[in-house]
Amino acid sequence: MNTEFAVRAMSIGKRKGGKELWQDLSFDVERGSHVAITGASGSGKTTLLNCLGLLETPDQGSLIFNGKEIRKSSARSRTIFYRNQVGFVFQNYALVDSWSVARNLRVALTYSKQNKPSRTLMTASVLERLGLAGKERSLVYSLSGGEQQRVALARLLLKNPPLILADEPLAALDDQTASLVTSVLNECCERGAALIYSTHDTNYASTADKVIRLTP
Repeated sequence: MNTEFAVRAMSIGKRKGGKELWQDLSFDVERGSHVAITGASGSGKTTLLNCLGLLETPDQGSLIFNGKEIRKSSARSRTIFYRNQVGFVFQNYALVDSWSVARNLRVALTYSKQNKPSRTLMTASVLERLGLAGKERSLVYSLSGGEQQRVALARLLLKNPPLILADEPLAALDDQTASLVTSVLNECCERGAALIYSTHDTNYASTADKVIRLTP
C-alpha cells in the first residue's frame, strides 16, 4: 500500500448546537486505504465527513490534504479541491430527480479532459456494468431506490476522485445492492483512492484498514 497520506487531521474539534461533538481528533488516511468512522447516533460521524469534504469547517485544528493545509487556502482553491478531488456518496444519493440519468452523470464529467465521444463511451460502459444500460433517458424520479443508488455509483466511477467520502453507504440496502456498492468502492481504492465512510455496521467496519471511533 502506498504510504503517502491523502488526508491528515491534526487535533481537530467541532461543536454544534452548544454540544461538543469531538475535540483533539487526529488521524492519517493513506491513499488506497479504507477508513471507517463509527459511533453512536449524534456522535458527529456525518459532521466529520462534511468537514473532510469541506462542506463544514472544524472549529479548531488542521486538515491537510495532499500535504497542504486546506483552511489556509483561498476560497477558490478550496472550490477547485472539492470539485476535482472529492467524491461524496450521500445517503439520499444527491441526484436531481427531474433530470435524466444521462444529465445527472454529465455533471461528473464537467471538468473531464476527455472529448465528447470518449465521455459517451465511458458513460455507456459504466451504465452497462451497473445494469443500467438503456436507462440513459430515464428521469431519476421514475427509478427505484436501488437504481438510483446505482446511478450515484456510476457518477462516482466516472468522476474517479482521489478521496471518497461515504455516509452510511450500505444503510437500508438489500444484499445484492450492498454487494455492488462494496465492490465499486473497493475498485476505487484499488485505483488508489482513499475511502472514508461512516457506518453502524460492525461487520463492515471490521473490513476497514483503520477505524475512527467517535464517542459523545
